[in-house]
Amino acid sequence: MSKFFARSAGAALAYTIATQAAYADLTAQQVWSDLQSYLASAGYSVTGDEQQTGNGVNIQNLALSMALPEDDGVFSVSMDSLAFTENGDGSISIVMPDSIPMAFSGSDAGEDAVSGVITYTQSGSDLTATGTTEDINYVYGADRIALNLTSLVVEGETVPSDLARVAVQADKIASNTRMQIDDMRNYEQNLRADALTFDFAFADPESEDRASLKGALQDVAFDSSGKIPMQMDPSDFNQMLADGFVIDGTLRYGAGSSDIEGTGDGTQFAMASASQGGQLSVQMDATRIAYDVEQQQTALTMTGDELPFPLAVNAAVAAFNIAIPVAKSDAEQDFAAGLTLSDFTMSDMLWAMFDPAAQLPRDPATLALDLTGKARVLFNFLDPAVAASLETSGETPLELNALTINKLLISMVGAKLAGTGDFTFDNSDTETFDGMPRPTGHIDLELVGSNALLDKLIAMGLVGDEEAMGARMMMGMLAVPGSEPDTLNSKLEINAQGHVLANGQRIK
Repeated sequence: MSKFFARSAGAALAYTIATQAAYADLTAQQVWSDLQSYLASAGYSVTGDEQQTGNGVNIQNLALSMALPEDDGVFSVSMDSLAFTENGDGSISIVMPDSIPMAFSGSDAGEDAVSGVITYTQSGSDLTATGTTEDINYVYGADRIALNLTSLVVEGETVPSDLARVAVQADKIASNTRMQIDDMRNYEQNLRADALTFDFAFADPESEDRASLKGALQDVAFDSSGKIPMQMDPSDFNQMLADGFVIDGTLRYGAGSSDIEGTGDGTQFAMASASQGGQLSVQMDATRIAYDVEQQQTALTMTGDELPFPLAVNAAVAAFNIAIPVAKSDAEQDFAAGLTLSDFTMSDMLWAMFDPAAQLPRDPATLALDLTGKARVLFNFLDPAVAASLETSGETPLELNALTINKLLISMVGAKLAGTGDFTFDNSDTETFDGMPRPTGHIDLELVGSNALLDKLIAMGLVGDEEAMGARMMMGMLAVPGSEPDTLNSKLEINAQGHVLANGQRIK
């Protein structure tokens, strides 16, 4: 059922983009005609009763539908009326109903049939189009918009609202979309909302299992640009990218909070989080997909029947980024990945589980990793048929050619490990390093506070004298003393012959 909801949500998003960014002229009739053309190119069937008015056109009983072949289902939107009115000043007002039902139905290979309705509502709304056929601007505003699951039927049984709830609401919406049309639909869009709230809940009618998620974001801003092919099949995302589909969007928000609670297998759990802002960026085109997520001042608290006490952790910055090539090519392509967790702290009760005497420094911890490199893409792995083949064969879709460690930092419990490095890989030699392409390059490391940390671990009884001695001998083999007390430096190299060296001394 979750798979079907995801497909329905994607179709709903496509409909939203279409209604806000597909009009193409200053006359009401031409705007309506272009909308029909766009929806048809996106896979929708469009029907309705067209009526000419003195200053525009009104569509009665408008129905949009799209087949969802993978789910043997249908997604449809219906409106009692959709009006296009020429205002006499070069602008066109587009009026949609305040309530728009969006129905979905489908099944998994003829089983687990699901159907339902998600209702879109708006109040205090206004949508206006201005410009020319090739360069159109749409301005939308609303006091409130919302999406609510208003009905759900599973295997012929109606699911009560207390067992399934989906509610999303945004307040004080302001959106501006510019559409420039040539061989593609090129768009730029910005959207602002004072607040966004969400409320999801699901419960298993045959057991006590249930879960709910509630939350809110303040000062929401979404800025995006991209290209939409004049003809596309939303069910074939790989082909859409090949045909020129591009998106570059960033969602930003101010303070946020969420609460999760539920019961699973008779065990209760709950989690509460809060932050002071963050952002999510997405970039997609035919050659690469990139995500960049960051959140500031995050606080997380967890409770549960299996936890002896509430767990509380905090982080000044929590961030993750990845950019990977997706198109098959004989040429090397860039990739990147990163992870940051800065000024991480946890509650004294959690510390007391392994350090009751507070012998370890409890300064905020920081973890950071920044990687870039080059790889060759061997398959178009976004193609569903190729992905299925790779899953069966176990082949890797990428060939690693180069890796640069721009930053490695682990700082915690009074010790710090920092490093940078650079490697290339010979994919014709997978014997020297047991199936791994042979690397050539080096990594420079600095370790601060290791001896002091070992002494504390010995005093705590977590590390024995013999283990500590072995660790110190190993560090002595791989590192040399630095200029500062309790500092070790190490340069680990792998040369062209496959030899491993530490500070110039061969160790393998």
